[in-house]
Amino acid sequence: MATKEYNFKIGDPVWAKMKGFSAWPGKVDMPPDYLKRPTMKKVMHCVFFFGTYDYGWIPEHDLKPYQDFKDKMMSTKKSVKKAVDEIEAYIAGGCKTPSSQIVASSKPTPVKKTPSKKEQSAAANNSSATEDDADFDALFSETKTPVSNSKKRNKSADSDEMTKSNKKSKKAKPAVKETEEIMEEDEDLDLTPSNHVNNRKSASSAVSSFLDRPYLNRPPPSSPTLVDMSSASKVLADKDIQPSSLKFGFLGLGIMGSGIVKNLLNSGHSVTVWNRTNDKCKDFAKAGAKEAITPGDVIAESDITFSCVADPQVAKDMVFGNCGVLSEINTTKGYVEMTGIDSDTSQDIAEAISLKGGRYLEAQVQGSKEQSSEGSLVLLVAGDKSLFDDCQSCFQAMGKNSFYLGEVGNASKMNLVLQLMSGVALAGLAEGMALADRAGLQQKDILEVLGLTGLACPTMIEKGKAIIEGGFPTSHPLKHMQKDLKLSLNMGDQLDQPLPLTASANEVFKHAKRLGYGDHDTSAVYIRGRV
Repeated sequence: MATKEYNFKIGDPVWAKMKGFSAWPGKVDMPPDYLKRPTMKKVMHCVFFFGTYDYGWIPEHDLKPYQDFKDKMMSTKKSVKKAVDEIEAYIAGGCKTPSSQIVASSKPTPVKKTPSKKEQSAAANNSSATEDDADFDALFSETKTPVSNSKKRNKSADSDEMTKSNKKSKKAKPAVKETEEIMEEDEDLDLTPSNHVNNRKSASSAVSSFLDRPYLNRPPPSSPTLVDMSSASKVLADKDIQPSSLKFGFLGLGIMGSGIVKNLLNSGHSVTVWNRTNDKCKDFAKAGAKEAITPGDVIAESDITFSCVADPQVAKDMVFGNCGVLSEINTTKGYVEMTGIDSDTSQDIAEAISLKGGRYLEAQVQGSKEQSSEGSLVLLVAGDKSLFDDCQSCFQAMGKNSFYLGEVGNASKMNLVLQLMSGVALAGLAEGMALADRAGLQQKDILEVLGLTGLACPTMIEKGKAIIEGGFPTSHPLKHMQKDLKLSLNMGDQLDQPLPLTASANEVFKHAKRLGYGDHDTSAVYIRGRV
């Protein structure tokens, strides 16, 4: 039977199961600097254990969502109850309580600890909880290969022998091992996941970790700043724009969309706006924009509607979803897709719009938050030529150049090629800055010299400064760059074009996103580069 898969993220409350131990309440967390990752080819997560205040690397198939399995995993043991109380308090606080506040000053340090006689006795008495442990183990066994009856009998005999041995020796055992081999060697284990790193220092030193990340206090992603609608940018003011008399609509008021709509309004265009969270529409309404309740309402109100949302799936949902674009498209309407998408998605949308009699353009955007606000974007446009002509005053307000590239799909392809180059360059910048830091060089000196060479460009300088400052305020979200790299790889697969550097860069960005930096700026890829 197929096993349900879970996509765990940093901060998720879980039940974590180690071989030979009870399932224990914890949360997926950033590893502390002393904890090395085992050299195993499995997907693993670092888990912070409540109640014991320790960490361990756990394979993904040995993690379960806390809430989904709460009733099945609950135990009568006091130590588990204590851990459950702490994780419940963590969840009640919105899953935002950092480990340091829970642990206070009791976080372990990587030194060996000799258990007291009292602790040794308690470890021996833990054998009374074997029935609870068996129940917990059964819940995690669904992903494991079934054990033959003969092996079960042998394991049962071994268990009886271990119980006798425990009563004689009364030795305290470590709770978590650094590798699976160690787990298999030590069968008689203390059921509390504590001191696992401390009591296996020799094993830890033998592990060569390729993900040896320092513990980092991740800054929160910068909140979207309110758009200042009171004045036009200097770049826009220098343009001689004659606004079209047509009525325009805009779907999506994110980082890029907000700046674009501001420039459309400041250049005299009539705009109706919609956003998934309605609060963002208020400032634009005060500046003269009309608000709509659904995407379909924007289409009905407008002659030409622009869309700039998160990714291809959201773009398709906007068109094909309930109360979406197709509900109101007709022969008098035009639709311009500005979301960063692949050519297949663009052609699917174009076909649907055309079947309803509407006109379609893809207008891919090159630039970031600053260029969007200034009105200095570069627009790559393909599709209906008459619609391109009708949008000229809008494109003039949005950017410094607009290029018509012919049939639908060409603009998407060119945009992905440019994003590929940008992503690979940023991954190289991150690795170079990390190498400089490891070599004892001053990163600011590297950036100053770089600015005097042929490598100097606004992107390198801007992202280099963000790396040095370490805050990574969002100009272009890292998750969007990773999305574009993935789409570029898909395009390469379709054309049988090898893209080894792009594949490597994609993995670097993907890892940075998994570490929780997806909503930060692309410069946060440095966090992975410094490993």
